[in-house]
This record gives sequence, structure tokens and C-alpha cells, in this order.
Amino acid sequence: VESNTIVCNTASSACGNGGRWEDTLLLLRMIAERDLQPDEYTFNAGIGACRRGSEWERASCVFSVMAHSRVNCITMSLNASISAYQKAGKWEKALQLFSSSTVDACRDGSGTITFNAAISA
Repeated sequence: VESNTIVCNTASSACGNGGRWEDTLLLLRMIAERDLQPDEYTFNAGIGACRRGSEWERASCVFSVMAHSRVNCITMSLNASISAYQKAGKWEKALQLFSSSTVDACRDGSGTITFNAAISA
């Protein structure tokens, strides 16, 4: 099977759902090394895997890379990042992200979930 973004996203998501955040991050690195174009699902898989693995610093790093790339941010990624902070007890960072200008770029009409994620932190 030829590696492409969709195949890598699917594998990344499966690894993350299986608790293998390290493998998810390796696949994200592979996407970059093979000059494939990451999309919002690529980054969301990485953020979600790190959140589930209690790796809030890594989730934050993936979100930061996404925010500085040409990829459209989706609310799901923002919510997963806020949730990673919440899970780690980093409510200050969750609220800092929530109040940042990045939030405006990520809003896609699902603001209620984002507000709830921030409140839960």
C-alpha cells in the first residue's frame, strides 16, 4: 500500500485509540519526512493520542505545529488540547489556550463544547 496522508491518518488514529501515542507521533514524523501534506485529521489524531496518553506537553506541541501550519484548525483539535491540559490538572494552560487568538481561528460552529472543555479544566 502506498503511503499517503489518508493511510497515515488512519494508522495514526488506530494507534492513538489503542493507547500507542508514541507510534502516532512516529507516523506524524513520517508524514513530514515523506513530504506528504498533513491535514486537520493528521494533527487531531496526534493531539488525541497524546491526550489519551496523558502527554499534555506533546499534545500542546502538536497543536502548536498545527496552528503555525497552513492547516485549518478544527474545534475537535482545540477541544482535545484543552482536555489534555484538564486531564493533567493544568487549568491555567487550558484557559490560556481558550483565551488565545488561536481559538478564534479554530471555531467552526461547535463553541459550546469548547466552552464546556474550558470550564471543566
